[in-house]
Amino acid sequence: MKHILLAEDDFDFGSILKQYLELHDYKVTWATNGKEALDKFGENHFDICVFDVMMPKMDGFTLAEKVINIKPEIPFIFLTAKKMKEDRIRGLKLGADDYIVKPFEADILVLRLQNILKRTGKFLPSKKDIITIGQYSFEPENHQLKFGKESQRLTEKEAILIQYLWEHKNNMIKREDLLSDVWGNDDFFSGRSMDVFISRLRKYFKQDQSITIESVRGVGLTFKTE
Repeated sequence: MKHILLAEDDFDFGSILKQYLELHDYKVTWATNGKEALDKFGENHFDICVFDVMMPKMDGFTLAEKVINIKPEIPFIFLTAKKMKEDRIRGLKLGADDYIVKPFEADILVLRLQNILKRTGKFLPSKKDIITIGQYSFEPENHQLKFGKESQRLTEKEAILIQYLWEHKNNMIKREDLLSDVWGNDDFFSGRSMDVFISRLRKYFKQDQSITIESVRGVGLTFKTE
């Protein structure tokens, strides 16, 4: 049974979501403000987080930043009643796996959760597997990318994306295929999210000039490595 941390300050809405998710065989820990959610996060193991953006005591973005510092591999979804572009961009930069605008049907959240949890368990190999990428060592299960003595701690989505690119190295990957396989859909949010993650990976691999991520606008990209 997957364990969800739900942070939602609207009592009626939060209560409905909790009951609906439990009906779909999820274990749900519900917090009504950001500070309470952070406390609960430190006390339990969670598989995924669902954070409302606007909450008392600590907003969803600040909460996500603190959670990432503790466990960067945890996937999370933002819920918001706001449609401001700035909010979406901030969520993307934090590494959100999805962004759902209220009002929405509870079925939508269940489907998004299922897709994210399915993807996060799909690509990662066993703990013993270490992948050599150029001058880097990639440890998918431990979410580590190492260059010499330097180590970059990865988020779950970053690790999955590197694994996917490695499996398709030196071949053109169509944009829609990458979005479908790693993000689960090819909507605007997913496309922007992918662009943010690709930019992040370029920075991670910049110390080895034999590794490049070459993009063809509107077509796809190629992860090139010798």
